[in-house]
Amino acid sequence: MRRTAARPGLFGGYVLDLDGTVYLGARLLPGAAETIQALRDAGRRVVFVSNNPLETRAGYAARLTRLGVPTADDDVINSSGVMVRYLGERFPGRRLFVLGEQPFREELRAAGFVLTEDPSEVEVVVAAFDRGFDYRKLTIAFEAIRRGARFVATNPDRYCPVQGGGLPDCAAVTAAIEACTGVRVEAVVGKPSPVMARAALARLGVPAGRAIVVGDRLETDIAMGVGAGMHTALVLTGATRRADLERSDVQPEFVLDDIRGLLPAGGRGGT
Repeated sequence: MRRTAARPGLFGGYVLDLDGTVYLGARLLPGAAETIQALRDAGRRVVFVSNNPLETRAGYAARLTRLGVPTADDDVINSSGVMVRYLGERFPGRRLFVLGEQPFREELRAAGFVLTEDPSEVEVVVAAFDRGFDYRKLTIAFEAIRRGARFVATNPDRYCPVQGGGLPDCAAVTAAIEACTGVRVEAVVGKPSPVMARAALARLGVPAGRAIVVGDRLETDIAMGVGAGMHTALVLTGATRRADLERSDVQPEFVLDDIRGLLPAGGRGGT
């Protein structure tokens, strides 16, 4: 998309990525709290989205609040919460084998799902970020899928950014399962999936053309916004640098040094 302005105007709703956009690790990024408060004061709705399933929505809301951005649980949309909703709609009552960490597993149990490690019982294999991923888990997934289990994943991220670097993310788990089974994952619900875009727009309560996605990754944040017909703004405080834009087919409408660029010069409104 051609970039025609240095700063966006004001939109009806804002879909903000978290890590690399609002905060980095345990540190709030410069101007984040003030910018979000200014948008709220202007009557704009704000929701936060993340592909990271290591915390529940309540956990992310509590972290944002501690960092100085008061946030309700319902204003956070993460890949694990979207997956719980997706499974409830597509596979209600099915038995799951989950390659994921404890918060995600607890969220699924709280939603009424039965988790099992017996391949003969598994009806759906769910891949997620999992620092405990090992050969035993891979073997269970392998055997379950060979017996006919369905295969879904929370997000397509290759790595999870952490302060000082990154960790292998869900894409690594998904790829290992695909490699040994020869079966492609049938659904990935996190960014850039339209499943997550619809969840964000439903929470904002505005049409796609009046919303803007703000994030630090072209292949997830910006791709989701473009695919859903939303406006897009890339911030350069996380995974992407200006030089990366030249090599990408995914292009944002706006490129901002940081989240403070969301506020129009002089505070004047836009769409």
